[in-house]
Amino acid sequence: MLLNGKTIIITGASSGIGAAAARIFAAEGAKVVLGARRVERLEQITKDISANSGEAVFLAGDVEDSAYAADLVKLAESRFGGLDGAFNNAGVTGDMGPIPDMVESNWHKVIAVNLNSGFYAAKHQIPAMRKRGGGSIVFTSSFVGHTIGLPGMGAYAAAKAGLIGITQVLAAEHGPENIRVNALLPGGTMTPMAGDDADFHEVVRGFHALKRMAEPSEIANAALFLLSDHASFVTGSAMIADGGNSISKL
Repeated sequence: MLLNGKTIIITGASSGIGAAAARIFAAEGAKVVLGARRVERLEQITKDISANSGEAVFLAGDVEDSAYAADLVKLAESRFGGLDGAFNNAGVTGDMGPIPDMVESNWHKVIAVNLNSGFYAAKHQIPAMRKRGGGSIVFTSSFVGHTIGLPGMGAYAAAKAGLIGITQVLAAEHGPENIRVNALLPGGTMTPMAGDDADFHEVVRGFHALKRMAEPSEIANAALFLLSDHASFVTGSAMIADGGNSISKL
């Protein structure tokens, strides 16, 4: 039970990596606070966790809103007595295309969902963890903008690289308070964000040394490690879980 007794916030929890994390963390003993926009999906995942003797609550909302980040923390404190960790996982790819052709609204949307949300999360989560004497934060970043620049993904790359920067600063600022902060960099993962184009999936599989895409549970398990006490001396890292994408060119 790697998260036994810990209260963990998970954003982007209605599908993909976030939904897998919700189930895995609960099975590992965590009390999970689930956040996303889709009420019906959050309700179903919460019911599934409860049916398996886990503890879960949810609050639907938009991670672009600082008040929503604050409300998730308040829910963790009111229902479970405090906050021990957070998997800030919500994100969007946005519309793909060269920067000169990109509409400004797309840029601002991608930055808001992927990067601004990380600022709001940390702003409200860290004071709550301070009350508990420590905690762990994980941001979902990406190999895009870190180990490779994929054409057409300028906004996404900027936002996800920004999360690595804020990870490093937060880790340095709050390490003395026993608050660890890390970024997780997944490779291609079979989530709704990946779409259903089989030809595209075949191309993406070829980018990886393992010649396959990840299952959401594989990335969720990497986040589980970072949030658990097994990673007690890991902070400020950009942990790559990309199936060898970063080192494979053929």
